[in-house]
Amino acid sequence: MMKKVLSLVLAGSMVLSLAACGGSKDTASTTDSSAASSAEASGSDTFKIGATGPITGGAAIYGNAVKNGIQIAVDEINEAGGINGYQIDYNFQDDEHDAEKAVNAYNNLKDWGMQVLIGTTTSAPCIAVVEKTHADNMFQITPSGTAVECVQYDNAYRMCFSDPTQGTESAKYIGENGMAQKVAVIYDSSDVYSTGIYEAFAAEAENQPFDIVSVEAFTADAKTDFSVQVQKSKDAGADLLFMPFYYTEASLVLAECNKQGYEPTFFGCDGMDGILGVENFDTALAEGLTFLAPFVAKSEDEQVQSFVSKYEAAYSETPNQFAADAYDCVYVVKAAIEAAGATPDMSVSDLCDAMKEAMASVSYSGITGKDITWGEDGEPNKAPLVVKVVDGEYTEL
Repeated sequence: MMKKVLSLVLAGSMVLSLAACGGSKDTASTTDSSAASSAEASGSDTFKIGATGPITGGAAIYGNAVKNGIQIAVDEINEAGGINGYQIDYNFQDDEHDAEKAVNAYNNLKDWGMQVLIGTTTSAPCIAVVEKTHADNMFQITPSGTAVECVQYDNAYRMCFSDPTQGTESAKYIGENGMAQKVAVIYDSSDVYSTGIYEAFAAEAENQPFDIVSVEAFTADAKTDFSVQVQKSKDAGADLLFMPFYYTEASLVLAECNKQGYEPTFFGCDGMDGILGVENFDTALAEGLTFLAPFVAKSEDEQVQSFVSKYEAAYSETPNQFAADAYDCVYVVKAAIEAAGATPDMSVSDLCDAMKEAMASVSYSGITGKDITWGEDGEPNKAPLVVKVVDGEYTEL
């Protein structure tokens, strides 16, 4: 049964003072070491939202951004009166970008009393965890798990773009804007995120006015030396290097290109968001790097600027797209619960069923897109942004 479309405008709900971004007695943002204090809240009195992601390890910049973005939204909502009059209790668990540890984190959150999962942050852990949420019929929305399998079940949704969408749209943008005649690709063949984007990119390239002249892979076990891959890209005469992988490896590729005197145009996907924050990386090497993303902190949009101001005040850094997608996830959860007229004393399964029905009619306008809707496949319908590093900053094109 369809309900009438719910359209949200966040600006009116952003009433929390900057000082509250660190948390309140009604909001518990935790890791493993402090989960017990969060568990004191009664599930019948609060909506218990859990989240997982890497806040330690090589992908920590993503998980910490997600953790912080959720916190700001939770604080805003609680300050404004909660969801259907109930406060949110929030618990974040570290999964270290590891599938097995993500499942352990999920089980810890279940023990705590989680009713809704925002997560996981990265694709491989998300694929493992969605099997668990599906079995439990728990509502799940991932801010940044891009693999198709992350939302393979009807209880799972995503805020970000899928891997195929990123690959297809990247190829279209490069071709339609005449960015290259010869393209080289380096990708991580051991990673579902990277492989999925590459495969969609290669398929769409057949329809575009450029040729893929070199394809080189690496794996998680060999991702520190890119001399061979860069040399082959250079020898093939590629004037654009497509890099569908994460910023840590990208920083090494850019450094190797500089070492070899190879100066192609660099193009990537949302995993590039964070490259300007890599420790000991010469950010001048990323100048001109272009990638697809759903969020630009320098946007003049009032909702974006309100979020950026609060984030910078709370965490002394500029938020990336992972923080923004996570922030929007909380408001989508709020929208679905309110449209369903749900209360926190419902069982996890009943709450999920009610939210799934509501998601068919939710239309959401936030900081990563306007008038976003979701199909039965859990995919968001929204337009991507194109970001370029200009003068050492992410700039929307």
